[in-house]
Amino acid sequence: MTFDAVDVIRCKRDGGRLTDAQIGWVIDAYLRGVVAEEQMAALLMAIVLRGMEPAELARWTTAMIESGDRMDLSTVDRPTVDKHSTGGVGDKITLALAPLVAACGAAVPQLSGRGLGHSGGTLDKLESIPGWRAQLTYAEYLAQLADVGAVVCAAGPTLVPADRRLYALRDVTGTVESIPLIASSIMSKKIAEGAAALVLDVKVGSGAFMKNAGDARALAEAMVWLGAAAGVRTVALVTAMDTPLGRTAGNALEVAEAVEVLAGGGPPDVVELTVALAREMLGAAGLAGRDPADVLAGGGAMDTWRRMVRAQGGDPDAPLPAAREVHTVAAPATGLLSTVDAYAVGVAAWRLGAGRARKEDPVSATAGVVLLAKPGDRVTVGQPVLALHTDDPARLPRAEAALAGAIRVGGPASRLPLVLDRVGEG
Repeated sequence: MTFDAVDVIRCKRDGGRLTDAQIGWVIDAYLRGVVAEEQMAALLMAIVLRGMEPAELARWTTAMIESGDRMDLSTVDRPTVDKHSTGGVGDKITLALAPLVAACGAAVPQLSGRGLGHSGGTLDKLESIPGWRAQLTYAEYLAQLADVGAVVCAAGPTLVPADRRLYALRDVTGTVESIPLIASSIMSKKIAEGAAALVLDVKVGSGAFMKNAGDARALAEAMVWLGAAAGVRTVALVTAMDTPLGRTAGNALEVAEAVEVLAGGGPPDVVELTVALAREMLGAAGLAGRDPADVLAGGGAMDTWRRMVRAQGGDPDAPLPAAREVHTVAAPATGLLSTVDAYAVGVAAWRLGAGRARKEDPVSATAGVVLLAKPGDRVTVGQPVLALHTDDPARLPRAEAALAGAIRVGGPASRLPLVLDRVGEG
C-alpha cells in the first residue's frame, strides 16, 4: 500500500494516530528514498510534539526491526540475556558485568556502540586494549558465545538500518528528546539481537540523558513494555548519574578500573551496580541460584574476561596506554566534598580527547579524568581532587573551563542511592 508522505506528516502533526500500514510504509519508503530527508524530519518533529500511543510505538519499533536482519541465537546452549545502559559518565559496568554473568552460566550477546559527546562508548574503551577488535563476523560472534559465553562487539550494517538513518537525522534536527523515539531506537536494536531476556540500566541525573526521575521512569516503562510485547523478558533499573561512576572517565582509565573490579577490588559503587545488574540478568535468564557477588570474589569472572579479550584479538596482559600529560584540579576550600558534577566531568573528558563531537571523529585511548576524591570525602583547600589525563596539553584549558563550578565543598554530599527504582515483573 502506498501513501502520501505529506498526509502522514499532517496526521501526526494534527494529533492523529498513525495506522500500522502508514508506519510500515513510511519507514520502508524512507529507506528506499521515496520519503525525503526533510519529510522524515518533519514527521519526527511531529512525533516529538505530539507523542505516540502505545500501539503506534509498538508498530514503529517493529517496522524498524523489519528494516534489517534479526539475529538467530537458537544454537546457543545457554540462556541468553543482554544488558543496555542509556549512557553516563564513567559507566564501565559492561566491562565487568558481561564476563561476570557469563561466568554464572548465561550467554551475554552484547552489541555495543561508541561514545558521542560527554557519554563514553563501550567499544572505544575496549579498543584501548592492544589488539582488541570490535568487528566480528556472525560465525565468530556465535562461536565466541558458545565458547566463552560473552561477546561485546559492534553491530553489523544489516541490524536495524532504519535506526542508523533515523538516529543521524534526529541528531541534526533537534528531534532526539522524545521518549517514544528513544525507546524505539534502543529496543529495536536489542530485540533484533535475539536475546531471550534484557536488563536495562536507565540513568538519571546531570550526567545522564534523562535529567529527572519522572522522565527516566517513563522511558523505562516504555522500553519494558516494548520488550514484553516482543516476547523478551525485560526489566529496568533506574540508577543515579549525578556523580561519575567509580573514579575514572576515559577509555583506558575505565578498562583499568573494570579489571580492578574483576580482581576483587575497585570502587564500591561500580561493584554495587555490577552485582545488582548481574542479579537482575541472572534472574531474567532463569539462573537466580548463583550469587554473582560470590563469583566475582572467587575470580571466575576474571578468567572469563581474559578469555573474552583474547577471543577478540586482545592481549589481557599488555600494559594499557597511558597519557603523556597529567594535570590536577584542586579543591577550592576545606571541608566536606559535596558535589563532583557528572556532566562537567564528562565534558572535560571529551575535551581532553576521550570522546567525539561527530561519529566519525577519532578518540584518544589515554585521555580522561580521574576522581581523586568523591562526594562525602573530606578535603583541604589546594588538595588535588581531579587529575586530567591527555596526550595534548593544548586541550587542558578547555577541559578546565568545563569544570568551572563542578566541584563544590560544604553542605551535604550529593549522594543518592545508586538504584532509585525498578520497573518490570518479579
